[in-house]
Amino acid sequence: MSIQQEQTISLARGVETENVDAHYFQNRQLKQGAAGWVLLIGLGVAYVISGDFAGWNFGLAQGGWGGMFLATLLMAAMYLCMCFSMAELSSMIPTAGGGYGFVRTAFGPWGGFFAGAAILLEYAIAPAAIAVFIGAYCESLFGVGGWPIYLAFYTVFIGIHVLGAGEALKVMFVITAVAAIALGLFIVAMVPHVEIANLFDIPASEAKGASSFLPFGYVGIWAAIPYAMWFFLAVEGVALAAEETKNPTRDLPRGLIGSMLVLLIFAALILLVGPGAAGAKALMDSGNPLVAALEAVYGGSTWMSQFVNLVGLAGLIASFFSVIYAYSRQIFALSRAGYLPRKLSVTNRNKAPVHALVIPGFIGFGLSLTGQGDLLILVVVFGATLSYVLMMAAHISLRIRRPDMQRPYRTPGGIVTSSFALILAAIALVAGFLVDPKVMMGTAAIYGLFIAYFALYSRHHLVSGTPEEEFAAIQKAEEAPH
Repeated sequence: MSIQQEQTISLARGVETENVDAHYFQNRQLKQGAAGWVLLIGLGVAYVISGDFAGWNFGLAQGGWGGMFLATLLMAAMYLCMCFSMAELSSMIPTAGGGYGFVRTAFGPWGGFFAGAAILLEYAIAPAAIAVFIGAYCESLFGVGGWPIYLAFYTVFIGIHVLGAGEALKVMFVITAVAAIALGLFIVAMVPHVEIANLFDIPASEAKGASSFLPFGYVGIWAAIPYAMWFFLAVEGVALAAEETKNPTRDLPRGLIGSMLVLLIFAALILLVGPGAAGAKALMDSGNPLVAALEAVYGGSTWMSQFVNLVGLAGLIASFFSVIYAYSRQIFALSRAGYLPRKLSVTNRNKAPVHALVIPGFIGFGLSLTGQGDLLILVVVFGATLSYVLMMAAHISLRIRRPDMQRPYRTPGGIVTSSFALILAAIALVAGFLVDPKVMMGTAAIYGLFIAYFALYSRHHLVSGTPEEEFAAIQKAEEAPH
């Protein structure tokens, strides 16, 4: 890497950038044209599909079926509005930084790093939570779980990503298709056994507003929100594939909205037929709820439960595999721009950022050893919801301050849509503190360390010429009085 230190540009808001030579960017290139809009829809579903197999059911323990149902309605509305808003942003600012690039353009380097660090928390921790659920599935299938499974999956799937994006995305698409077939089989098998009474078999507590519909009262709706998010969380990661997409201004909006529509259908059906056939109480603490539901309905282990268990493992693998892709691209973008150590963005001959794949993998593996998938979900929710607030604020700001900025796709409803998503995201952020304040405060402290790193070091060593910085520079030039 060759840095031309003699040409350092001081920017407003207390940051400095350094010019770099062409060799710097030659060593930091992703594989362009690796994905079209169909693959992007598959990628969006892959990010999230594990949430249909495990994790969502913990919301039943917080709010009962009624609380989880209402929380899911709220989160579905939030994610749909957010995807419409991000479709516009991604068509305007198609960079590998995704949300970091959007917020950077709207609010400058400080805002960009706040968003980037939050997104990084979401995507770096999510694989650890998914690995815990994979371990539970493998335990029920093969009698082997725990750290050997976590280590094997991290090693194999990071290895596939090192081979390059085109290969990884195709493998991801196939795994996701298999997982979707398993969900379809589960739904068909459970529909004949659905009884409305099963949805409300959790006894009412003494909480305010408690009833058979809301056994834990009104507060249960709020407490179920982090787990309702698990039906949709990370779909926004489609935007991170911008620099590897054939036609980003067309394909990114299609990928975001298309995948969200698929996820809405799955969420509605799973939430209805699982508890509706097996009972909400039977599933609320299960690490493997779909198999538990089948076994409860069909009287023990059957070929169908074993098949859904085996193929359902593909759903967890799809999300595990795809979120590794997401965190590597977020780290790549932040590192390339100097917000994180620059070594993390160097790519290999396959155009894969090896360090950005491997180092978070070690951290995630260590966190998976806790075995606390439900608590790791809260860490993920903290990063996700904070980034959602910032991204929606960026959409509103750019609509007001830059109405003339080119928008190949325009959000239906404009800032009303993004404002609605922002308010719900803020509610979801607070909801995590209601479930476990200690975990959320600990996560906030880690987030604070990221901010301290930026404040004390990296804001003085940003790199000029990156796509995100170029978009911001163009905007600043256009806003200047002529």
